[in-house]
Amino acid sequence: MSSLHETAYPRLRKTITEKELKEYYTPTPEELKLIASEKKPILRIGLILNLKLFQRLGYFVPLASAPASITRHVLDAIGIKRPITLKQLKDYDRSGSRSRQQQQLRVYLGIKPFGLSDQPWLVQIAENASETKEMLADIINVMLEELAHHHYELPGFTVLKRIARAARNKVNEECFREIGRNLSPEAKQKIDELLNPSDGAYSAWNILKREPKKLGNKEVRSYLQHVHWLQTLGETLPEVDVPVVKYRQFALEARALTAPEMARLKVNKRYALAVILIRQQHSKALDDVANLYIKMLRSMEASAQAALNKYILEHQKQIDALIAKFRDVLIAYDQDLEKSTKLQAIGSVLGDDASSLIDRCNQHIAYAGNNYYPFMLSNYRQKRALLFNCLDILDLQSTSSDTSGTSLLNLLKSLRSTRSEFINEEALNRHLPEPFDTVRLTEKWRKLILSNTKNDVGEAERLFHRKYLELWLLLHVKHELSSGDLFIPFSAEFDDYREQLVDDETLDEELGDYSEQVEMPLNDANLFVTNLKKELTERSKRVDERFPSNLHASIKEGRLSISPIRSEQPQAELQKLDALITENLPEVSITDILTDTEKWLGLHKLFGPLSGNELRIDEPEKRFITTLFCYGCNLGPVQTAKSVKNMSRKQVAWLNLRHASEDRLDKAITQVVNAYNKFDLPKYWGSGKHASADGTMWDLYEQNLLTEYHIRYGGYGGIGYYHVSDTYIALFSHFIPCGVYEAVYILDGLMNNKSDIQPDTLHGDTQAQSYPVFGLSHLLGINLMPRIRNIQDLLLFRPDNRYRYKNIESLFAGSIDFKLIERHLRDMLRVVISIKKGKITASTILRRLGTYSRKNKLYLAFKELGKAIRTLFLLRYIDEIELRKTIQSATNKSEEFNGFIKWLFFGGEGIIAENVRHEQRKIVKYNQLVANMVILYNVEKMTHVLKDLSKGGVVINKELLNGLSPYRNSNINRFGDYNLDLEREVPPLDFRIKILEPE
Repeated sequence: MSSLHETAYPRLRKTITEKELKEYYTPTPEELKLIASEKKPILRIGLILNLKLFQRLGYFVPLASAPASITRHVLDAIGIKRPITLKQLKDYDRSGSRSRQQQQLRVYLGIKPFGLSDQPWLVQIAENASETKEMLADIINVMLEELAHHHYELPGFTVLKRIARAARNKVNEECFREIGRNLSPEAKQKIDELLNPSDGAYSAWNILKREPKKLGNKEVRSYLQHVHWLQTLGETLPEVDVPVVKYRQFALEARALTAPEMARLKVNKRYALAVILIRQQHSKALDDVANLYIKMLRSMEASAQAALNKYILEHQKQIDALIAKFRDVLIAYDQDLEKSTKLQAIGSVLGDDASSLIDRCNQHIAYAGNNYYPFMLSNYRQKRALLFNCLDILDLQSTSSDTSGTSLLNLLKSLRSTRSEFINEEALNRHLPEPFDTVRLTEKWRKLILSNTKNDVGEAERLFHRKYLELWLLLHVKHELSSGDLFIPFSAEFDDYREQLVDDETLDEELGDYSEQVEMPLNDANLFVTNLKKELTERSKRVDERFPSNLHASIKEGRLSISPIRSEQPQAELQKLDALITENLPEVSITDILTDTEKWLGLHKLFGPLSGNELRIDEPEKRFITTLFCYGCNLGPVQTAKSVKNMSRKQVAWLNLRHASEDRLDKAITQVVNAYNKFDLPKYWGSGKHASADGTMWDLYEQNLLTEYHIRYGGYGGIGYYHVSDTYIALFSHFIPCGVYEAVYILDGLMNNKSDIQPDTLHGDTQAQSYPVFGLSHLLGINLMPRIRNIQDLLLFRPDNRYRYKNIESLFAGSIDFKLIERHLRDMLRVVISIKKGKITASTILRRLGTYSRKNKLYLAFKELGKAIRTLFLLRYIDEIELRKTIQSATNKSEEFNGFIKWLFFGGEGIIAENVRHEQRKIVKYNQLVANMVILYNVEKMTHVLKDLSKGGVVINKELLNGLSPYRNSNINRFGDYNLDLEREVPPLDFRIKILEPE
């Protein structure tokens, strides 16, 4: 499905601004000369109106359909005072003069009419576009570009739509045929069995879509068996070579279809969709297994840490007794006596308990320094087989020429069948290409793993404790998988990210324009580094000189202290104005708000069938509003069907399952944001150049891999991560597991934001402080300015080790390795250009760069660049109180938004009941869409109320408007009878209203 408004096809709006009239519809002197040849006024009017409308649209329209404001403006511009009637325009549209003048204008403008003979050329354009694009709107836009480039008059929209649909169908059919041709009879039989089990059993098509449930030994074993079945199923299937956009669309369509619906599809399409879904589910399953592996080890570490803490508490008396005994020994030793007498005194203190004391000391030393590793053994016995099974499924490979990681992995696998407690060094090294390097082991692990003894012939021998060695190896694999040193072929999340980066040719093509765009000399690494070093030198010197006069920062005993920003109390005038707004806003139900906003924007048009076919459901507006209410407010289909008249549970769920996707919800969100941005009021709240990113926890039923206990938020669930503009509207959202470092997703929100509000400065919570995030954001042209807590614990870095400071010296530790940045700038830019071109996401890279890696030079380079950029930011943070106020204001808006969306998510006790992950992600976006629609509604109503108050004599100024917020709910009824009145008249949006008259 594709509507006119989704494409770039030019169309006339009902309301035209004065600026647009002057800019687009005022005739030039040359054009006035053109129409002077026509003697009759109606013909002069016809010629100039046709010309100005064509220049704006690219095609001719009946003059009677043109907005009256355009006609009046053009008549005034050519000096005709007498108004023209609608009848006169209709008569002209039916006359032969219209055709003659249109032909005259084609010659004048150098435009060719589009005829039947031109269709084969345009069909080829559409088919070429369909190779890489799936949405009809995108294909139509390519056709429009080519038509304009070749100076064609645009054909009607329905013509373009018909050609685009036929081209897409042809290309897709060829994709389906190609996949079907490569399928063996055995593979086809397996797919047929998936859809039509011969024994009448439950269809395996639904089993294919299985999600892992709550982390537990039984569930993990069961899920690993499921993944093994998927692997076996996939072994007979061909590789799928289709563009990513089509792959995603086909997978989305396949996932939404039931087995009977799949069986009714044409043969080629049925087999193709099945192959693609199996491939995608296998890829997701590999991600799941890797995450299960990581989570099991992380859970073991957390349990071990808790056990250590418990042990320390329980043995505190024993530790106290050991210290008391040691004190007595010191007292005995410190006496002014002969050595022999001292020894006797010490002996009397120790008594016959010396060996027992040594054992207790050894026991304490084993756990000293927060060494929880010994406590991992108890859980390891239960998890060992599962962890090894995970590694059997994951074909882990190295991303670099350093293959030590895979060598250690092979060693680990060789130990699986071993049962002896200790392994000698010689036996161990037989499984390695070179002797095991014990330097890898930290002191804590060394004490647990290594022991020196003598063999049967009295020779010195080093033994390895097998279980501790296995634990170290398992954790080492986890670390290398997290850092990107190891990858999983065919995985989505853990694949080799290097394969997704642009090649040298593309990098060279893009780098020049990109350098100009971000205003940095990226083509010259030496100049880039020189400028960066100079900026760091000058700023650090300036902050050092100004520090004595800084009233809001001080250094005490070498530690930085910054005065907190006091929250300002709202003015009495602001409170009074806010109360007046509340008093004058109409009481309204949540469903009325959704209805009005849908009538303004027609969002239901974005939610056609996932197959891309035409929308064929009755009352699409009502179905869309009901679906929004159901999932955005968390009522669920059953409760919604009870609350909304004449709507069944299946009808409520249908549109979500068959028509809604994350991408479509994002498009709807963007449309709401763009409408909001046209109002005058949000301009008083922010420039749109700043955004803040913050997460809030959503409770989930504990039956999903995404569900995890979050220490900071306290509870089980997932994190809704939102990017909120400084104008209060939410631009983008993610739903992520609790255990994931939130800063990984901080840049995705801006990169994926397609709205008219385009921030270049991003504020975040303390999670956004990592070096790689600072480095990557700088090269992406994003100013990262997070809120800083515990600034006294953060380090600043010198531009050079030779630099010393008079006032802030104690804040610096070490210097920046600018040579490393210069050497690897091109490698970092390859990542940046790849992100810009949509080849890879920022979060994919930051997941790999979030863990230390001695092998990954890219990590080290981004870390070093991040040190420089974060130091520059921290220097400003220390020096500028206004910057800290800006950051606090932005992050406060995020926190207010989090409270607002929770208020709107009132059904189901605020718990997301859905356990399928992609449905959970959709629910978070539904909720954001509902919140944005309410914010838009509030701004529209506030605009009218404020304008009326101003006319009524209430004093309103810029300062008062700055203090208002659209997060208002006192006038909204969330409960009661939900009546969807689609017949009610809704006044159109009026973006022209100015609350304050221009000075």
